Amino acid sequence: MFIQTESTPNPATLKFLPGQNVLEVGTADFPTAEAAENSPLAQRVFATGGVTGVFFGMDFVTVTKADDVEWDHIKPGILGAIMEHYQSGQPVMAEDHKPASGHAEHTGEDGEIVGQIKELLDTRVRPAVAQDGGDITFHRFDRGIVYLHMQGACAGCPSSTLTLKMGIENLLRHYIPEVVEVRPVAA
Repeated sequence: MFIQTESTPNPATLKFLPGQNVLEVGTADFPTAEAAENSPLAQRVFATGGVTGVFFGMDFVTVTKADDVEWDHIKPGILGAIMEHYQSGQPVMAEDHKPASGHAEHTGEDGEIVGQIKELLDTRVRPAVAQDGGDITFHRFDRGIVYLHMQGACAGCPSSTLTLKMGIENLLRHYIPEVVEVRPVAA
């Protein structure tokens, strides 16, 4: 098994490509080791030490390291953990894992606007940020302000504010006049 690695715009995050499916559908975010209880693969990666976050896309694993740790010291252990996992035959996620779209549900007024926001995120934004090892999902829409949740390499990325303001906000405002601003939300 050959696992490729790619840098991301976030220097604290690397993208690992095992050359096979990680998830069949959706994404999974593990911002802490405790959150990884439903994933044997995420547990293995956290167990290597120095890891502060794990994120799964369809064909990649994004790993975020602690600030006081160097990639040269932990990358071999992470590669080994991913390889061991795939050789073990264990599932990536426990059987009771239910994949989600990642977007928060929205009920009430503005339903049509929220549907348009989610559609644009799914078709234009999420594929692009997945290339960088992350994901951006809808959190809520309130009085013209779209709140988005950033995951994987996007969480804590130095260029995430620029991506939100110059990229996503401009895109949403262009297609949906009711949108006046885009803001990130904490996990």
